[in-house]
Amino acid sequence: MTSPLTTVPESTASESTLAASIDTVSILCINANDPIGAGGINCDSLAVASMGGHPCTVATGTLVRDTLDTLDFYALPDDAVQHQAQTVLQDIPIRAIKIGFLGSIGNVRVCAEVTNDYPDIPVVAYVSSMAWWDGALIEDYLDAYEELLLPQVTVLVGAYGQLWRWLLPERTSEHPPTPRDIARAAAEHAVPFVLVTGIPRKDQHVENVLASPDTIYGSGEFELFETEYLGAGDTLSAALTALLATEVPLSDATAEAMTYLDKCLEGGLRPGMGKTIPDRLFWVHADDDEDAGPAADAP
Repeated sequence: MTSPLTTVPESTASESTLAASIDTVSILCINANDPIGAGGINCDSLAVASMGGHPCTVATGTLVRDTLDTLDFYALPDDAVQHQAQTVLQDIPIRAIKIGFLGSIGNVRVCAEVTNDYPDIPVVAYVSSMAWWDGALIEDYLDAYEELLLPQVTVLVGAYGQLWRWLLPERTSEHPPTPRDIARAAAEHAVPFVLVTGIPRKDQHVENVLASPDTIYGSGEFELFETEYLGAGDTLSAALTALLATEVPLSDATAEAMTYLDKCLEGGLRPGMGKTIPDRLFWVHADDDEDAGPAADAP
């Protein structure tokens, strides 16, 4: 009698051959674990997969949060983060790297070393609001980020107020900076592009702008939703990273990522008692609705 362990069905063998022939676009996401799935590596995985990419995730630690507030963060040791990243990069051809919340100076240093070892891989870095964190920790973290990691970043993504306070601390509120002003400040640390989000505009609208020190490459204006969201920045930057991995031009990738985010917010989820989370799989639910329509009319 033939052992089932040594028997390979013909269909399985052909499927394996087909899978091996597909050029998988893999994206490395270095981010915190978010237990509610608003941001972090959970968000990155869903957004990357929605763009057709394969997410590889490196956890930098875990947030302690609910949909109302962020309470704490437990960072992984920097050698654990480095071991994760190097093991993935030595095995899988990574097309782009997305960096989220790192949570410690040691983890910033590790990410700087990792990205420096792979200079041909585009890096998208999202700097989120850290208002829940200790002020001294934020300052030390951003100082290390600025000195060590920014020179490896291709596109820096962040909210207008966050980037302004960080990169242009001497700027007064009487003369708010333009996206190009923020891009010039980032360029001093060798960052070629910034995607500035949430720039206030008239009539309850905000604008997202992709800029370099000399040029505005694209922008999109969106109406503010009445609800408050968690995870929008991670969603946008992860989608952008996945699109860049497929060699979509930066301007087109930014426009497509912003459209994707808008639809994620439009169909947002409210799993708890607090803020709303972008629905990264809105397109699946739309297909379900379409499938349900004819069935509802069936006898």
